Amino acid sequence: MTAEEMKADGAPLEGADITPKRDEGVLKVVKREGSGTESPMIGDKVTVHYTGWLLDGTKFDSSLDRRDKFSFDLGKGEVIKAWDIAVATMKVGEICRITCKPEYAYGSAGSPPKIPPNATLIFEIELFEFKGEDLTDDEDGGIIRRIRKKGEGYSKPNEGALVEIQFEGRYGDRVFDRRELRFEIGEGDNYDLPHGLEKAIQKMEKSEESVFYLKPNYGFGSAGKEKFQIPPDAELQYEVKLKSFEKAKESWEMNTDEKLEQSCIVKERGTQYFKEGKYKQAALQYKKIVSWLEHESGLSDEEETKAKSLRLAAHLNLAMCHLKLKEYSQALENCNKALELDSNNEKGLFRRGEAHLAVNDFELARGDFQKVIQLYPSNKAAKVQLVTCQQKIREQHEKEKKMYANMFQRLADKDLKSAATLQTSHTEDEEMKDEQNGVEDKSEVDTEA
Repeated sequence: MTAEEMKADGAPLEGADITPKRDEGVLKVVKREGSGTESPMIGDKVTVHYTGWLLDGTKFDSSLDRRDKFSFDLGKGEVIKAWDIAVATMKVGEICRITCKPEYAYGSAGSPPKIPPNATLIFEIELFEFKGEDLTDDEDGGIIRRIRKKGEGYSKPNEGALVEIQFEGRYGDRVFDRRELRFEIGEGDNYDLPHGLEKAIQKMEKSEESVFYLKPNYGFGSAGKEKFQIPPDAELQYEVKLKSFEKAKESWEMNTDEKLEQSCIVKERGTQYFKEGKYKQAALQYKKIVSWLEHESGLSDEEETKAKSLRLAAHLNLAMCHLKLKEYSQALENCNKALELDSNNEKGLFRRGEAHLAVNDFELARGDFQKVIQLYPSNKAAKVQLVTCQQKIREQHEKEKKMYANMFQRLADKDLKSAATLQTSHTEDEEMKDEQNGVEDKSEVDTEA
């Protein structure tokens, strides 16, 4: 693009005003229409090619020249304001030209040495793709967010926060759930909300409106949801507005009395969840006790006794939850924590034995069950499990015995085969030697004759 082309008929200074304030700070001209109906949303990862010019036609930057597409998170302040505004209006495949005033570009500072102060800039941008923000800890694509409307402030709900939401759940083209709801984070299962949605809500700001896409393991999983006619392994979509929330007190905001009081409350709540078979929800409650009391110091003797009792119960109950969920390494971890508090605890030893047994560590499991019986001779369950362990160990020994016997037999067969091969080779050598001697004798006789 030459300076003459840019100035001809004032083309680059024309276009639709796309600024929220309608102050003509960003003018847009579509050079090539894109495809589809959707445009990028706040937080989306967008990929573009671009070229930038000053008003006099001087090119100051181009991803095309570098042959390297440029990606950024939309609406996060990673680029100049004009780009966040303009790219949000584009569709995939679209090419547009934008003219941006200094206050939407680099302002009075410019960007030395290529962009002078108070420069009006022109960009040509092509949008290649956009994708939502991955909210999962492992970045496995299980929860994708697309922000329709940015929220207020920076605060977000935490575990235990009281939230008020308005939402709509979709499976395919069908709306299966539409409600306004006020509930406590961690209690979503009681209101037929998938755990992935609760996790997503904890990433929202007040008044934010977002669309969430949940993979099956963050939705209703392999069980589906009969109430909503959701089949197993279904992908879900939720549109959510976070109307308001009250954060739960963090550990550092609570004094010792509050922590002890709240620990008793959530312990009872966790027990109720456990009785209902809601092991994940129960575990969340017990984890609160650990987080509140694990590093509490400066307690009186009475407070120390109560805190220790609550922590012990929390770890024992967490171990039981993880056993039910077949999360054996976490069960072992909590059993060990419980046994640090009480080395001869009957439940701690028994549940650790169960966890060892579940992962085929039969010797370790036997040791735990033997100790339970030694300390608590009336524990019938430990006696049953000890018999199971001993049977498993015998089976394992028999299996190893057969395996080694087979291995030794194979080695013996191999040695016999090698010996036979060697003997055959030796016999052939002897026969060949005899034949050679015969030939030599006959030759000598012939010569003598």
